[in-house]
Amino acid sequence: MSADAPRGRRLPLVLRNPSFGRVWTAQLLTQAAGRMFQVGAVWWLVGFAGGERRGLESGLFLMVSTLPAVALAPVVARVVARHAHRTVLAAAAAVAGAVAVPVALWAYAGDLPMAAVYAVGLALAACQAVFDPCLTTSVPELVEDADIEAATGFELSTQSLAGLGGGLLGPLLVDAGGLPAVVAVCGAAYLLAAPLVASARFRHATGTYDSPQDAQEPQDASDGLTAGGGGHGTPPARRTLRQILAGLPFIRRVLLCFAAANLFTTAVYVVMPLYTRGVLHSTGTTVAALEAALGAGTLVGSFTGARVPGRPVAVGSACLAVMAAALGLPGLWAGHATAIGALAVAGWCVGVIGVRFVALFQRLVPTADKPGFFAVMQALLGATFPLSSLVFGALGDHLGARALCLVQGAGLVPVALALWWLGGRARPDAPRTSPGDTATAARLTPAGETS
Repeated sequence: MSADAPRGRRLPLVLRNPSFGRVWTAQLLTQAAGRMFQVGAVWWLVGFAGGERRGLESGLFLMVSTLPAVALAPVVARVVARHAHRTVLAAAAAVAGAVAVPVALWAYAGDLPMAAVYAVGLALAACQAVFDPCLTTSVPELVEDADIEAATGFELSTQSLAGLGGGLLGPLLVDAGGLPAVVAVCGAAYLLAAPLVASARFRHATGTYDSPQDAQEPQDASDGLTAGGGGHGTPPARRTLRQILAGLPFIRRVLLCFAAANLFTTAVYVVMPLYTRGVLHSTGTTVAALEAALGAGTLVGSFTGARVPGRPVAVGSACLAVMAAALGLPGLWAGHATAIGALAVAGWCVGVIGVRFVALFQRLVPTADKPGFFAVMQALLGATFPLSSLVFGALGDHLGARALCLVQGAGLVPVALALWWLGGRARPDAPRTSPGDTATAARLTPAGETS
């Protein structure tokens, strides 16, 4: 299609950019598989295999499944910075599939010991901890600068779509075929994603492409566009993770706010199965419906987030306040419709926040720092997930699920206030990508601030 064609007639990005389309499909498969296994295993523990301490056991499983994103952040940053991104993505998907398929055969042959279930969750999470930040870092290598925001929207909406599909299928597969069925489908999805990534083409700093037919991988450790964009001269020295965050004080404070928020928002993955069993007295179909509501809301938020008026910090603080009310509502009024509606609203808020802030970070973070930054971002935002899973899981054995909903809502209120205060006082970090991004960054910075 001609570049001069009217914008309204252009094909969607995943269709007019085949390489991005393949990587997008692989992202959908891997993230859906990871979510499917997590949700399916938690429902299996709560509804079938768990004993009197099912809350603690499910929380402990989620803690194990989220630790790699935090513990491996420095390793992931080095791997993403030093190796070809196409190779890293394909290898992560292939290793995950190689782990899941033999375990599925083992599960069909006989009962899996609990330790094996935890080990699989840990291995799949480790592969995903490599895949996700590498994918985010690779976006500028797959699309033109004008398409970065569209690609970011696709990337974040895919997380929502994957969460929707994986969260929906996980409990249903457990009810239909037990945990072995979940592991088998996960393994197939990972093994299908690996060749899709391997067939994509990634652009280098010089403007050339990393073709699947190349005889060898590029020697450039960055495997991407340099901060200068020209590919000439000595590449900028890599900074440590501490140095990256030290140079981005505004972004660092924003990330800390969202990490605190995640302490309460991510608890929903423990609370939902407990609420289904203890309050709604229902089956995996209800867990799937709740997961679908959360995923659908996030998906809609990802596509509509760019249209929400206001600057990112103002929008983010408002969304956190709405999430506080939504997550606390099922604790006051129990019922299927209340829970589904509340999770749909909470998911929409998550999607809006994700699009607005990831687009902001793509513009403001130096290109050379992006591999390290997105690994740090994933680690900071995921740091409270293991703690949240363990704490809310343990509380679930002593408090009712309705009380847990109220704790979630109440915990988000001070975080929303803190982010709102930050928007009125902090000065955003200056954009460091290219001069042309300055205007875009100015549109994205909080009210009352200058870039």
